[in-house]
Amino acid sequence: MVQIHGPIPAGEIKQFEMDEGLCAFRPPKEQKEALLEIADLPKGLIFLATWNDRIVGYITIHPPEEFARWAKSQVPGMLEMGAIEVSRHWRGMSISSNLLEVAFSEDFFDESIIIATEYYWHWDLKGKGFSVWEYQRFLEQHFGRVDFKRIGTDEPDILAHPANMLMVRIGKKVPQDRLLLFEESLYQNRWMF
Repeated sequence: MVQIHGPIPAGEIKQFEMDEGLCAFRPPKEQKEALLEIADLPKGLIFLATWNDRIVGYITIHPPEEFARWAKSQVPGMLEMGAIEVSRHWRGMSISSNLLEVAFSEDFFDESIIIATEYYWHWDLKGKGFSVWEYQRFLEQHFGRVDFKRIGTDEPDILAHPANMLMVRIGKKVPQDRLLLFEESLYQNRWMF
């Protein structure tokens, strides 16, 4: 039976092996190293789906990468859901839904703004059998179950393809001044509008 863990510290992640089907972003061995690095960040969080001693899915949540617009905006409490991946060998079993439910079921993120930058070139269109637009709708509905909403931005990587999107989850207790600061960061090239 698949078990969901998290947030899980780096020391516990080390005891698991990566399933070979976890290769959307990098080879499994390198992906495990990335998970360990994220887990060691001060605000890095890893949620795992495991079967016996094998990682079959994961979610990473961490501060935005330092070179990204979202880090430069310095919105307190902002985090990024950097990745959600389920092994190709384990899809169709509601693992990603279960990971999302565990990650966002508590009030742990009530004071956080969490972004998810969704780029079509990361999507497994062939594996899912979807067109780019079907996959976009799938992700919008999937993340919507845990209160993520698609919002507009002029961020260049999001604008690079019309299927790309910025998904955002605003915690129930995010102060108004922090929300306004985040909203200001969405459109930095105001001359475009």
